[in-house]
Amino acid sequence: MKTQTYRAGLDIGGTFTDLVLVEPDSGRLHLHKQLTTPANPADGALLGLKQLLATHQLELMQVAELIHGTTLITNAIIEQRGSDTALLTTRGFRDILEMGNEQRYDIYDLFLRFPTPLVPRRHRLEVNERMTRDGEPRQRPNLDEVCAQVEQLTAAGVEALAICFLHAYRNPEHERLVAERIRAEFPALAVSVSSEIIPEVREFERTATTVCNAYVQPLMDHYLRQLEQGLVAGGFRGRFYLMQSSGGLATPETARRFPIRFLESGPAGGALISAHLGVALGAPDLLSFDMGGTTAKACLIQGGRPDTASVMEAGRIHRFKSGSGLPIKAPVVDMIEIGAGGGSIARADSLGLLKVGPQSAGADPGPACYGLGGTEPTVTDACLHLGYFDPDFFLGGRMALDARGSAAALTRLGENLDLNSDEVAWGIYRIVCENMAQAARVHIIEKSQDPRRFPLMAFGGAGPAHAARVARLLGAPEVIVPQRPGVAATLGFLVAPASFEFSRSIPAAERSLDWNEINSLFEELETQARDILGRSGLGEEQMRFERLADMRFVGQFHEIEVAVPGGILSAESSATMVKAFEAEYARLYHTALPGYEPMVLNWRLRGIGPTPDLRSAFHYGGDEGRTDDLARALKGTRRAYFPETGHLEVKVYDRATLPSGSALAGPVMVEEPESTTIANPGDSLSVDRGGNLRIQVNQA
Repeated sequence: MKTQTYRAGLDIGGTFTDLVLVEPDSGRLHLHKQLTTPANPADGALLGLKQLLATHQLELMQVAELIHGTTLITNAIIEQRGSDTALLTTRGFRDILEMGNEQRYDIYDLFLRFPTPLVPRRHRLEVNERMTRDGEPRQRPNLDEVCAQVEQLTAAGVEALAICFLHAYRNPEHERLVAERIRAEFPALAVSVSSEIIPEVREFERTATTVCNAYVQPLMDHYLRQLEQGLVAGGFRGRFYLMQSSGGLATPETARRFPIRFLESGPAGGALISAHLGVALGAPDLLSFDMGGTTAKACLIQGGRPDTASVMEAGRIHRFKSGSGLPIKAPVVDMIEIGAGGGSIARADSLGLLKVGPQSAGADPGPACYGLGGTEPTVTDACLHLGYFDPDFFLGGRMALDARGSAAALTRLGENLDLNSDEVAWGIYRIVCENMAQAARVHIIEKSQDPRRFPLMAFGGAGPAHAARVARLLGAPEVIVPQRPGVAATLGFLVAPASFEFSRSIPAAERSLDWNEINSLFEELETQARDILGRSGLGEEQMRFERLADMRFVGQFHEIEVAVPGGILSAESSATMVKAFEAEYARLYHTALPGYEPMVLNWRLRGIGPTPDLRSAFHYGGDEGRTDDLARALKGTRRAYFPETGHLEVKVYDRATLPSGSALAGPVMVEEPESTTIANPGDSLSVDRGGNLRIQVNQA
């Protein structure tokens, strides 16, 4: 039997499915990229994996570990194609999904709309039960009555059930009683319980998160079963993990229980690889910039770690308006998403102005240049027309682009704008760069940071072609393009540790904290974390734990995450936490509030396994396999347009043979099968010892 030694990453995106295979000894990487199959993403993923392995005379049984990221959950909520779901809630809270938090996300919109609840009102049933805010049972639920209600729901075709009772975060007894009885009598029903999913305060957020989890549970189970069956049929016998939104790995069993933790499964990988490579390069503070076929994502990396958040949104009415979607309380890598990808469609609006995105041509029908039926001009069409892409070298020559199709699509749009095709193409490119720079600038400034001090780590199929222009607009000093940028997010899966975060709300002012209760809580959470990590194949000695607290001043609405000391907690620990909270508050808001009392809202514990090291795959500190002959790397020239120079012949280099230490003056292009890097006029491009492209951006 062949030895299981290879590690593989699999990322299903909106346009392309990316696959990476790592050799066990050399760390050498093998890459594969193909169009996603939207009707059934698992089919394309399995086919791509088979093709990648066949290319290198390998079999699935030789893959010891497969790590997968997917947009399945995000798409299901956006498109509202989850399961028929019901909600059991405390009497009087049936309409919490419509009531929300009574906040308007746009105070000037007179026709404001909010997402349609995932559970219709007829499937929201009230239970006669009550728990006080301190966790004291006041009225126990009648389990027979509850089962009668659920029987009516199943008869109506309900497949999933969310249980969310008032103050269950403080005492989950009533939820557990009801859940145990329902699971015993209705084993085919997918049941999500708020005290298991997100035991935190704020009824709307807790209910919405639990409902979303239930809504996609059967879908996730079906998808994973189909994927696992396909893998096993192909001979796979290794470990299978999925990427969480938080940047940690989890087993399929965990994904089936907590599918909402995988809402931003794929994008997290890009932030992880940026942090990993940034530390190796001595640049622990940078901006991760990932531009693919459908969207662009930016994430701030500070101290070698991606910024994280405890809440995100799904199914927004206005995709890029915060507050217009469903609040999901789950740990997530904190990134800004911009409707700017290679497939973003350009159009003329009602005022006759050129607009780009957020609609995308995706993989089907794709940009006009794909020749798959798409007729609308996209960002990829603009780049091809400007001369930034080689139509015969897209995906290394595996997919030829139709330059005439792009020109025709751009010309048709130009007729509505009174512009020629060159002007339309540059307008599209410029607008999409402006949109990305504006969004990234706001994202960074909201974190009390200066965009001008963060280099860009650029990757994704389209990222290296736009990053230098985005950096110039941001005032950023440098762009770093790592090796294999076209599949960098998938590489991020391979540097992710197994991890899981648990939380619990015990709201109390700092001087009123019950340290015996808090110590008992952390013991309980650590036990749960050990169980989850143990199921991922980790031994006790491989686990470490981080304690955190969400703190704010009494009377405030927003919290700040603060580290909690290890060991037995006491009043001395409280003083340490308060000092850290006040320092972080001053850093974020540039003010202090003397005399106001701090409080803790939530307590968190992260269980984390060891972080794999992928740096050997990037040959840091050496020049292995590289020639010293710069002339050999020159592929030729290509006519391209830049506003600083107009049309001119630009040198094009092959990245695979471009030697370390090379220094090139812009404009210049560097090609590889999955992407093209562009240095603009006035910029300079060099290759460091690790093979990374470094663009010094001219800010004059």
